[in-house]
Amino acid sequence: MGGKNKQRTKGNLRPSSSGQAAELLAKEQGTVPGFIGFGTSQSDLGYVPAIQGAEEIDSLVDADFRMVLRKLSKRDITTKLKAMQEFGTMCKEREAEVVKGVLPYWPRIYCKISLDHDRRVREATQQSFKQLILKVKKHLAPYLKSIMGYWLIAQCDTYSPAASASKVAFEKAFPSSKQPEALVFCKDEILNVLQDHLLKETPDTLSDPQTVPEEEREAKFFRILTCSLLALKKLLSMLPKKEVHSLEGKLMSLLSQNKFWKYSKHNVPQVRSAFFELVSAFCQYLPELVKAEAPRVCPAVLLSIDDSDAVVCPALWEAVLYAVTTIEECWSHVNARKGVLPKLWTVLREGGRGLAAVIYPNLLPFFSRVPPGIAEPKLEYFRTFFSSMLQGLSSERATASLAESSAISATFMECLHFVILQKIDEEDDQRQIHQMLIRDQLIPLIDAVLKEPRLQNGPVFYQIAETLSSWEAKAELSNDDGTDELFQKLLSNFWDHLLKMCVLRVDTLDADEKSLFAVSAMLEVLQNPKNAAKPNNRKSLKIRFTDEDESERNTENGKLTELRNSDSEIQAGLHHSSLLRKKHLENLVCSLAELSIVYVNEQKSEQHLKFLSALLNYFSSNRVFQVLLEQRSDVSSAQDESQNETKARRESPSVQFLYVYLITWLKEDWRKDTQFLVDILYSVLNCCNSSDERKVILDDLTKACSSTAKLNLVSDWLKGDTLGERLVMLADDLCHLGLKPVAASSESLSSERWTLLSLVLSQHIKNESLIGETYVERIIDKLQAALSKAKDLSEAGNTEPSVSFICDVASNFFSSVKGCLLLPSSEDLLLTIFQLCAQRQNATHLTDLLVCKLKHTWMTGVNSLVHQLWSMQKQSTFLHKSAQWVKNQILSSSLDVKSLQVLISAVTDLLSKLMEAEGQSGYLVGAYVECVTPNKTEWGKLHESLSTEWMHKPLLEGRLSMNCEPLGSHVKLCSTTKLPGHLCTSALLSKMVLLVLENGVVHGNDDAERKKIDNIIVELLYSLQWIEELENPPDLLLEYLHMLEDMHITYEKFSTLSNTASLQQTIFDRSEERGRLWSLTMAKVIRVENTVSCEMNHLFKTAEGFLPLTEGRLHTLQCLSPFLIEEEKKELVFHCVAKLMTCTQTELSSTDGAFGCLSILNSCLKDRSIDCDHLLPGILKIIISWKNDNDDSFLFSCNLKETSAQLVGFNIEMIRYLPLLLKHSTAPLADSEWDFIMCSMLAWLETTSENRSLYHVPLVQIFACVSCDLASALSAYFEAATPETTENLPVNLISEWKEFFSEGIHNLLLPLLVKVTGETKNASEGCFQNAVLTSLGEALTYISKDQLLNHKLPAKFVAGQKTNLPDKLQTLLNTLSPLLLFRARPVQISVYHMLYKLMPELPQFDDEDLKSYGDEEEESALSPPAALMSLLATQELLLENILECIPVGEFAVIQPLSDEFCLVLGYLLTWKLTLAFFKAASSQLRVLYSQYLRRTKSLNKLLYHLFRLMPENPVSSGPALETPNKDTKTFFTEELHLGVKGTGDLSSQIPHLACSVYHITLKDLPAMVRLWWNSCEKRVFSVVDKFTSKYVSSILSSQEISSVQTSTQLFNGMTVKARSAAREVIATYSVDDIFIELIIQLPSNYPLGSITVESGKRVGVAVQQWRNWMLQLSTYLTHQNGSIMEGLSLWKNNVDKRFEGVEDCMICFSVIHGSNYSLPKKACRTCKKKFHSACLYKWFTSSNKSTCPLCRETFF
Repeated sequence: MGGKNKQRTKGNLRPSSSGQAAELLAKEQGTVPGFIGFGTSQSDLGYVPAIQGAEEIDSLVDADFRMVLRKLSKRDITTKLKAMQEFGTMCKEREAEVVKGVLPYWPRIYCKISLDHDRRVREATQQSFKQLILKVKKHLAPYLKSIMGYWLIAQCDTYSPAASASKVAFEKAFPSSKQPEALVFCKDEILNVLQDHLLKETPDTLSDPQTVPEEEREAKFFRILTCSLLALKKLLSMLPKKEVHSLEGKLMSLLSQNKFWKYSKHNVPQVRSAFFELVSAFCQYLPELVKAEAPRVCPAVLLSIDDSDAVVCPALWEAVLYAVTTIEECWSHVNARKGVLPKLWTVLREGGRGLAAVIYPNLLPFFSRVPPGIAEPKLEYFRTFFSSMLQGLSSERATASLAESSAISATFMECLHFVILQKIDEEDDQRQIHQMLIRDQLIPLIDAVLKEPRLQNGPVFYQIAETLSSWEAKAELSNDDGTDELFQKLLSNFWDHLLKMCVLRVDTLDADEKSLFAVSAMLEVLQNPKNAAKPNNRKSLKIRFTDEDESERNTENGKLTELRNSDSEIQAGLHHSSLLRKKHLENLVCSLAELSIVYVNEQKSEQHLKFLSALLNYFSSNRVFQVLLEQRSDVSSAQDESQNETKARRESPSVQFLYVYLITWLKEDWRKDTQFLVDILYSVLNCCNSSDERKVILDDLTKACSSTAKLNLVSDWLKGDTLGERLVMLADDLCHLGLKPVAASSESLSSERWTLLSLVLSQHIKNESLIGETYVERIIDKLQAALSKAKDLSEAGNTEPSVSFICDVASNFFSSVKGCLLLPSSEDLLLTIFQLCAQRQNATHLTDLLVCKLKHTWMTGVNSLVHQLWSMQKQSTFLHKSAQWVKNQILSSSLDVKSLQVLISAVTDLLSKLMEAEGQSGYLVGAYVECVTPNKTEWGKLHESLSTEWMHKPLLEGRLSMNCEPLGSHVKLCSTTKLPGHLCTSALLSKMVLLVLENGVVHGNDDAERKKIDNIIVELLYSLQWIEELENPPDLLLEYLHMLEDMHITYEKFSTLSNTASLQQTIFDRSEERGRLWSLTMAKVIRVENTVSCEMNHLFKTAEGFLPLTEGRLHTLQCLSPFLIEEEKKELVFHCVAKLMTCTQTELSSTDGAFGCLSILNSCLKDRSIDCDHLLPGILKIIISWKNDNDDSFLFSCNLKETSAQLVGFNIEMIRYLPLLLKHSTAPLADSEWDFIMCSMLAWLETTSENRSLYHVPLVQIFACVSCDLASALSAYFEAATPETTENLPVNLISEWKEFFSEGIHNLLLPLLVKVTGETKNASEGCFQNAVLTSLGEALTYISKDQLLNHKLPAKFVAGQKTNLPDKLQTLLNTLSPLLLFRARPVQISVYHMLYKLMPELPQFDDEDLKSYGDEEEESALSPPAALMSLLATQELLLENILECIPVGEFAVIQPLSDEFCLVLGYLLTWKLTLAFFKAASSQLRVLYSQYLRRTKSLNKLLYHLFRLMPENPVSSGPALETPNKDTKTFFTEELHLGVKGTGDLSSQIPHLACSVYHITLKDLPAMVRLWWNSCEKRVFSVVDKFTSKYVSSILSSQEISSVQTSTQLFNGMTVKARSAAREVIATYSVDDIFIELIIQLPSNYPLGSITVESGKRVGVAVQQWRNWMLQLSTYLTHQNGSIMEGLSLWKNNVDKRFEGVEDCMICFSVIHGSNYSLPKKACRTCKKKFHSACLYKWFTSSNKSTCPLCRETFF
């Protein structure tokens, strides 16, 4: 019936559809069969009415949404999960209108899927719901009632992430103030859903029994049950009070159901817990309802009191407390004696079954609510209650957990307190109860705690102390009702029983030490609970009883004073505690102390003595000591009766105790542990009446050690071998132990040993050490050896404690022992510590803390040393050795910047200390500096160690001239990881002398010292000049310069501290003597000082002053020349010219001959500051005369391998002279002179070309550079020649230049470029080769287009390369294009300039081939030059790796001259060429090229890259401005000059070039950029729009408008005008009677936004036709890559063709095709209508048919 390919009945337009049937059914019956539950009526489970007219709504839903909604109804969990996540994403990303279409479907899906069994699906549902809410907002309101019940259930989901997500969604939908309103709005529907879930649903109704396993069905059912109970609770808690009461009727029907109450006994704990939570909520919000249902509530809650499940317990006990509080008659509904209390006793006996922390805090409120009738007889009731609790405390679970036992004991004490405070009518009963509570409950509790060590950490003792305080307060208040007596009896009863119990524990010989300690700890707490450290600092809830007195009730007000006085309270704790307590406690302590002393005296019981020590520690009163003395045995020896006894009788009991007992115990040698005896001594001192008494005692104890006789007895032993050797072994052991990882326990032991060692070394009597001198030395040697090793071992183990201890010992020793540093071993130790501090931490592996400690130690040592040297008048080996070590460090060239910095800091600290020496600081500092300074030979080696790389730049720039090979033919490069020794030495020494100058500490002869200081600063300047001359200094050297700045080691600092005249003289002398870098350094100093001193000027006073020329003098003059005044310069030039005229042939290439004079002349002429033009042609004549006399001195077309360096240098200077001559000479040159210049130039270029294998030799390389520069200078001279200047030139010179010399240059240089770049695959910028490439490239930029087209390069073709170009042109492209990838900027720029001249020539070759593309039935594409495109593909791959991690719109900073720089530069230049090619092409070709670019996505990639390479604010100079006003210069307004020599700022070159490329792209390919922009993601879209509107649109718009205004293009029948202010172009077209006016409006973000075409006046055109033409113009302007004028021209052609009778294509309704500009040529044979090929192709491919669009016949 519904088969796809069957013939359908006539008139039956649509196939059969089940959806249609459903639609009809809906229209007839008014509803579609329900999909939830099993029926369609509302009384069944179809809470969500099925959708009316599903088919129509279905068509309103977006297709993607429809697909996702279908997936949501699948059973597979993964499918549902992914679909739900997809739904959330779509809600987030799609438009609000689209998302609203889903709303009618959503309730049905949400209600089902929010209850899904899989928790991930539920979580994802709530997250997606949030996204839906955020999008549709208030439009969700109509569907709220059907959703809210399930939403509330979801917020109570047992899987917390899902519940949390649902709550977040709820908060997003309703602010907290509106949430109750929303619930009120839906309350009835919510209640219906919840009641149905609680009463009607079963596992089988919620899940399909046929597909879902039983276990899963039940799990889902129980979860929904739990959630529904919790949701009802949430509803009650969130609804306003008046609304809650309106629900009473419905809730009554729920509470009247037996099924509801059975949930209290449900076998799933979560259900029970939720049920009890709901019951609590009912009690809280609907107490009246609960009271009405009391017969059901009370049994359900109270009879479950023994539920032991951890999930249920908290909710259950909350419900129990709510029930007993809310329902007054609750006990009448249960049998308390049989049903409730036995269950409670069981729970208590079992210690709460591991839930004591939950259950017990609820017991007191529960206990207080038990009515008197049930708690009879009281004595038995209380006994059972407390006994059960005690039994529970000793249960296994309670003793195992501190929290459990604390909870039990706290509740026990609270309840006990509560019971005792209760008034009982019968006084006898009350006393009996009190008696029972103390004797049978409280004392056993204390006993149990004392027995169990784990319980002692709990708060029991503190609670007992608090309870006692309360009782004592009551006992001290005199009342009429006899309460005070009652409490006094209670207290005395307690203390009696406590005493008996304690005595039982103490009165036994084998008493356990731990048990005794527990007793003493308990007594300490009872004595002063505030002073004792509490076991846990957690906040605890404090119970307050209603009848406690006023003082306790007002504790809140007293909090502040309590805080302030806490210290004094602790001090006076005893006085504050009640007198009652003090009396009872003292009695108890006296009894226990008495017992203990008996055991100590009679049985020598150690544990009793310790117990006694602990007691005395807290209870040191005279009464206790008195009791102890009474136990003294009457029989005492005569010796004891001696002085001790007689003295003691006069003293207080505590002192007597000291002399009678304590001294005896201290004398007993067998004791190992004497710590507790010391504690007893402190207790005695504490009890003394006055400080004098304490002093006497301590003096007595110390006299034993201080008498000289006794000291003499031990001094021999102290200085003897045995102790000495033992101490040396101890030091050795400690040092070795410190170098291994140690356990924490042994650490404290070793710290005591270190202390002993420190005392041994630092304690002196009468300036003599306690032990022998030799042993002191050996111990220090051990420490020094350990420190030396620590450096190597610290990688492996933790040496920190050991090094730290050695620091402490050494520091103590250095500071306390006089003359200690004159021992050699001490100085070695000091040196080792200094060395550790003077090295970088990653070499020594020490922590910051240790380095600080070590620094403090050696500073202490040096401090002592300086003062000792002064007093002893001795030499210090430490200073000498440390200086030697520092010197070796800096000369070794093994330091990096950080290491040097650390070393300089250490030496600076050392010098600062030396400067503190009294009287001889100058001598010490001077000697130290002298010791570190290298001698002349060492300085020489340091100079040699600096690489000769520096020479390249000054030689190339002509600042220095050389005619000898500088230090060999190969250049040594500088290291990039370690600083050269010269840099380290000059920096360190400069810092030292600057410090000396700052502090004015100069020793000895002033002039000699000044000379030394100057020599050091001069070396620093030499170092800095070396770095400055390097072309590309490594990061290490830049870091070094920063360090010098940071540490203030600068020439500026020196010049502020001292006069620089003598320094200038020193540097001038060095320059004159040695030349080279010294001369450059001198020039730098002159530039900084901005003055030439008289001493320097004396050189020019006489004509022969500078003769004979040496290399030093030559370089000095070259560097001085810019600073000379005109007269001096003139004099110098005259001398040079005179010398040149008298030069013999042998002197031509010598320094003192023509070479030297030419060098000086070139230096003077370089800056145009002297007037000696008349001399210049004369010098040329002299050079020509040399050429005539001796041809061999001129290196024309020869091999330079055997040529001397002198000759090469001489030729370089001659070549350098010629451009200066051209530039400065005003007199015209003769024909022969021009011939000499031209021919020499070509001959020298030939030499350059032939010797490319020698370019690594610096002089040959410079020769090549200056030869190319001469060619460039001549090319520039002739290029800039004007008719005025050519008048003075010989007649045929210009034509000779063009026809012969220029061609000769480029025929030599173009192949040379190809060969050099072919041989050096990679020329990095710092590399010497690059200089030649720069000059060579510069010369080649002057090549003309014709010379390029007639090149002599070997043929080069690429297999499979499609091309229409002639072979010669293709060879040139294939040869030069790859050089755009060459890793050297000069090559890339010069190749770009050459190729740029060719680009306009290339499209014409594709034009001829265009006819073959015209009639193809597909969208044709044509590649721009294949050589450029393949290069572009390579560059794109490489560039993707560099830029892919940078987001579009963020500026990527490219380091100048890095590999990345060259790659990006090449890429952008390639695009500049491609765009130039594009611009030169005709509009038909542009279509094909743009089609190619679209397919390869190259332009898209370019645009993405450009927005990473263009700066966010492309201002070219000056301050950045917020808005680009007319004055602001941006990279778009300023023209980009790409010079080979790169004079500008290289860092801004890539951004400027990127902006330039973007500008051209927008201008020449607007349609393609617009297409790309519209396809961008939202963020990129806005970035591009904002940037283009702000910086480019205004420029492009004005250019476009002005091009219209200045256009010379004439249209027959059409006039075009432009209005720049309104950004409008007005075109008026008229033919015969027809008149049309079109207004073209440019958008503000032109060319990204669409150009709008508006209609002006029109006459004689039908509306439809008019609309068609407007649309066509709009299409042409939007889709063609060209200017407005080109678009108008195209449109006019189209309209003209229409009037000529050419019919429109019936597919696009245009004569000329919108993109490829073709006419309709393909005609249908049947209807004879013509169509464009491209339109037909698109028609056939999109419709999958080959029939004519008009007559539907097959198209042949």
